[in-house]
Amino acid sequence: MASKMSTRRVTHCVGSPTFAPAAAIEDRDAHCRALEALQANDLEKAIKAWFNVPDRDDYVYHAMVSVQLAQVQRVVSVGGANGLHAWYRGEQGGEPLPPPPQADIDGYVSIFQPDTLTASALKSFEANAKKGSIRLRVAAYLASKRFLHGSHPLRSQLAIPKTKKKAKTPTGSVPANPYFDFWAWSCRNLEWCGPVAEVQPRSHHVLPVFMHHFGCAVPSHEALRLLKVLAQGRAVADVGSGNGYWAFMLRSYGVTVVPIDSAQSEWRVTWVGDTVKADGAMWLRRNKEQSKDMVLLMVYPIVGGGVAGGVEGGFTRDLLAAYQGDTVAVVGTQNHNGYTSFRGMAMDEFMQREHPDWTKVVQIPLPSFAGKDEALFVFQRGESAGQT
Repeated sequence: MASKMSTRRVTHCVGSPTFAPAAAIEDRDAHCRALEALQANDLEKAIKAWFNVPDRDDYVYHAMVSVQLAQVQRVVSVGGANGLHAWYRGEQGGEPLPPPPQADIDGYVSIFQPDTLTASALKSFEANAKKGSIRLRVAAYLASKRFLHGSHPLRSQLAIPKTKKKAKTPTGSVPANPYFDFWAWSCRNLEWCGPVAEVQPRSHHVLPVFMHHFGCAVPSHEALRLLKVLAQGRAVADVGSGNGYWAFMLRSYGVTVVPIDSAQSEWRVTWVGDTVKADGAMWLRRNKEQSKDMVLLMVYPIVGGGVAGGVEGGFTRDLLAAYQGDTVAVVGTQNHNGYTSFRGMAMDEFMQREHPDWTKVVQIPLPSFAGKDEALFVFQRGESAGQT
């Protein structure tokens, strides 16, 4: 018997009883006010505008550090002082490099915009990079990681076309994606133009705010469309759904989603009100007949082990062992920084080593926060992957 979805009344934003995601996503005025505040580098005002947070706000964001919104704004106001924007070093290490020019940052952001063809935008990003520049290193790295299966049965649909801008929604002809807007601002403000091959883990006080309001990773238009294409009308089991932002966005793209989470983490904002509170692997086993016809989605799966408890990689391994279907999608790190699933390997390396019966069909870079390196991986087996 399937787990019952929660029917309790959900407070969608702690400290803002009037915030309702479905209404907010259609609120053009709030969207414009938030964008204007971001243009002025006022993150505090932008968050308050979009989430209808009162002027006097004492919420504490707990993540890598514990901060309040006003404190984060003060850090934003000092810019790159004290090495706060020192994201890049030479390929052999050494002293921090000067930040990339804004044109290069804008070029990085444009790769992920709905109205650009991602593959072409990435090629242009590399072609227009100066020799020896940070931009060139970023472009070469992202190009080396991007992969779409060339002989997949749906290969003609994997190249997601660009969209046309219209005035029907705050962002044009596609569903509004506020996380993308806040992320784009952060790239420009924090002087970040994308990840490079050399792992240099760093972060910023802005990230806890983003994580609490939106989640750990930014969904791009291309990623959401690819998931819809590969789902082929099937529902998605979003296991470890957190505050539900990916579930919310997938639903806005017309995908049926069952969000499932153990509720071990706390979020300021909850984007969906029907999350199934359950252990993911147990839910898959209890609902084997239902879940085998669903896509399994893991967004930023925990590593576990050490002070976090459990066994390193146990979350991911347990879900794969319980899942009887043919399509697994993972949003996580594509380098060895150890932020998702495993400390010493990326998801595609793990699947190749321990699950060779699965075929990688997609690996695309995602909009990554400063100091991070995220991607969407999709693996399939059997007929869905073109196997006979």
